[in-house]
Amino acid sequence: MNPSTPPIRILCVDDHPLLRDGIAALVEGQSDMSIVAESATGREAIVQFRAHQPDITLMDLQMPEMSGLDAIIAIRGEFPDARIIVLTTYAGDIQAMRALQAGARAYLLKSSVHKELLETIRAVHSGKKTISPQVSYELAEHATDDALTKAEIDVLRLIAGGNANKQIADLLSVTEETVKGRVKNILSKLGANDRTHAAMIGLKRGIIEL
Repeated sequence: MNPSTPPIRILCVDDHPLLRDGIAALVEGQSDMSIVAESATGREAIVQFRAHQPDITLMDLQMPEMSGLDAIIAIRGEFPDARIIVLTTYAGDIQAMRALQAGARAYLLKSSVHKELLETIRAVHSGKKTISPQVSYELAEHATDDALTKAEIDVLRLIAGGNANKQIADLLSVTEETVKGRVKNILSKLGANDRTHAAMIGLKRGIIEL
């Protein structure tokens, strides 16, 4: 790094202290970057971003109080030029697509942090976008799939919660026949063998969360 070039200022957002410590240890060894703040929740992330306006934000998606996705939307709404890198354990295409549509500049799996994080931070700081190879594969694999409607996602979420068709009908204030129709569509669109298989696919791809 040129001595006159200021280091890349980083905000690290994750509810696991061990992961934050691991990232801090990685960054400490680099002369061209530094951690300026840390947060354990999405709400804290917004406060810390306002206070420090970092060059790069590393954002987990699954956090208490406010999800990383909602935090990305809020930060980008206030600071459109914010450069955010998602760090997650989930390779699901739907979750990745939501994060990228919300304005994330990179989507990196936590399993790849040691190999890819520093290079990704530099790439995003220089204006590039990047996605983990496994996530790119998932996005390509499902690019032409027929997407579930919001009503079908609601049913899938309740299936994953262990509800039978009659319970789902009562909870959604629709007829049992309507639920059966939506279940049929869900199985077809997801290529699922049965309700349990559909729920597993939904969770894996990030269509629903428990």
